[in-house]
Amino acid sequence: MNARLLCALPLCLGLACGSTPRQPLAEMPGPVVAPAPEADEDGEPATDPGDAAPQQGAEAEKLAREFADMESKAKAELERWTPELRAEAKKLAEATYMSARAGVMLALKGKHRTPGHAERDAARHPLATLEFFGLTPTMTVLEHGPGEGWYTELLAPTLAKRGKLLVTMADPKAPREVRATLYAQRLERFLDKSPELYGKVERVIVDGRKPSLNLEAAVDMVLVIRAMHGWQRDKTLGAWLGEYHKALKPGGTLGIVQHRAKDGANPDESAPKGYLPEKFVIEQVEAAGFKLAKKSEVNANPKDTTEHPEGVWSLPPTLRGSESDQAKYKAIGESDRMTLRFTKVGK
Repeated sequence: MNARLLCALPLCLGLACGSTPRQPLAEMPGPVVAPAPEADEDGEPATDPGDAAPQQGAEAEKLAREFADMESKAKAELERWTPELRAEAKKLAEATYMSARAGVMLALKGKHRTPGHAERDAARHPLATLEFFGLTPTMTVLEHGPGEGWYTELLAPTLAKRGKLLVTMADPKAPREVRATLYAQRLERFLDKSPELYGKVERVIVDGRKPSLNLEAAVDMVLVIRAMHGWQRDKTLGAWLGEYHKALKPGGTLGIVQHRAKDGANPDESAPKGYLPEKFVIEQVEAAGFKLAKKSEVNANPKDTTEHPEGVWSLPPTLRGSESDQAKYKAIGESDRMTLRFTKVGK
């Protein structure tokens, strides 16, 4: 990229060619958009559907319809990628960012983002969250289960030039009768649509029931965003934490955002509803060889009582349940979330 031209851009925001004063941590508000009712905001099932088991009967028919819907949406999204959009994405990925703030702020405004994703920024505070975790553009970062790529759209361009991004996913070549294959193929299509932006993203194929990453002290940061309730529900929490402890370099960071249950809640009862108690999360993570470094309330929402008929999926953006209740849940907003930064202890 021509450095003189880059510096002329008003969005330079701390690139190698120059810097600007630090901007406030403002995020963009927007209306609520609900995805398909089968999935939460990142495409994870609300209850355990037996992701790794072949679907039968009506469930198999439903899964086939979801595959068709996924492929239709992927085709429409691919058609949105004009030569001009590809040129913009290439510019984002080739820029040299001197801070995570510089890269993330440009990515937040990028046209590469999937339609509807930017409308969640005000509730999810991605810039403030990633800065709290200590992200830098030179890190090797492992993102757990990106779902529909909400954070990947921000991480990939920020890390493309001087860092590295890895993502975990199921095997996209597994049988289509298995629900996990749907999620894997959806992520595969997301990454394949833009080699300019996602060509350097490394895909880590893993069996979610028996996770094994084969990564030893290879990454600086692991991000687990709204996923730990699934581990608790599926009784794989200890296994995942153990794999991520091994994958991190000594002193590496584990960043967690998780829907927060009320104090004293039974995690086995709250997990299927999408929530976990904060004390439980901290205890489990520290027992796996981490030390809590700091908490943040950046993603807190005191209006979330956590007592909803469809659990966290009653709330935006999913809004599962009666249409007559949607106004009430829109007024609450997205879930109350803990935001925790842990440091790996030992080797």
